Amino acid sequence: MDQAKEPRPPASDDGPLDSYSETVMRVAETVTPHVAAIEMTGNRRNGRFRFGAGSAVLFTEDGYLLTNSHVVAGTHQGHAVFADGSRTELELVGADALSDLAVVRGRAPRVPPAEFGDAESLRVGQLVIAVGNPLGLAGSVTAGVVSGLGRAIPVWASGNRRVIEDVIQTDAALNSGSSGGALADTHSRIVGINTAVAGAGLGLAVPINATTRRIISALLTDGRVRRAYLGVVSTPIRLNASAVVRTGQRDGLRVVEVLAGSPADAAGMLAGDIILTAGNRPVSNAESLQKLLFADAIGQPLQIAVLRDGNEVDLVAVPEEMAGNG
Repeated sequence: MDQAKEPRPPASDDGPLDSYSETVMRVAETVTPHVAAIEMTGNRRNGRFRFGAGSAVLFTEDGYLLTNSHVVAGTHQGHAVFADGSRTELELVGADALSDLAVVRGRAPRVPPAEFGDAESLRVGQLVIAVGNPLGLAGSVTAGVVSGLGRAIPVWASGNRRVIEDVIQTDAALNSGSSGGALADTHSRIVGINTAVAGAGLGLAVPINATTRRIISALLTDGRVRRAYLGVVSTPIRLNASAVVRTGQRDGLRVVEVLAGSPADAAGMLAGDIILTAGNRPVSNAESLQKLLFADAIGQPLQIAVLRDGNEVDLVAVPEEMAGNG
């Protein structure tokens, strides 16, 4: 008679969870030292007062940090505190309201700079980790996945309604104080700068890519970025089969909103249009449009082809310089 076999223990479900946890902990341990809590201040007759607070990411060995433009708006000075307790006074180097990026500088820190990655390599569903100082809680870490890419969000900046282009959407929780913090991939590379400008709890980040590197370089060199402004809120879209045959391209930008009085409005662009080309170049995401809108585009006619009700329509917009930028 065969000996009865002992039942096998149930398979453990801890493996994937442990792997996930280990990844998040490893990234948090690597990235947190590079992220500082910052407080921007100003002077009044009765002393110094706080303008705003958030986070910033150290990206050079000589003390330059990257944060959000809205965090530093209205002032040129402040201080930063790193995770190891070290503190440095800050001065504003430059800000760009359209990308919601700003550079501040303190003294050379004790820690090495963060490593920048490339947000162009991100995919929807990919794990990302956010490090910042939400609600004054230093070194807070949240994790989530990339929910969307190439988003454009309307915001108020310098008293005007503007659009921040090409943002990353994630379900990693962000709150007040998260702005300016790091969004990292699983290799601990910074792929975005978190921004809570659109509202508490909405996970958005400005991507680190070729366009934002160009913006950062301009801020370091000139303290500002001369930007051409079009005034379109858009989202990437995959064209249907008939549109692919008709236009010869697979992707475009669907216009969600045209800001009243903007150059796009003056050109006759409408919500629901699908932007196919700009300047005779295919447009497949917000960055491909944004990189055409630097100083040399200001005041120059820009040919834009859109798909409207199944027909291609040619428009001509004249981008304006963004007022109050920086």
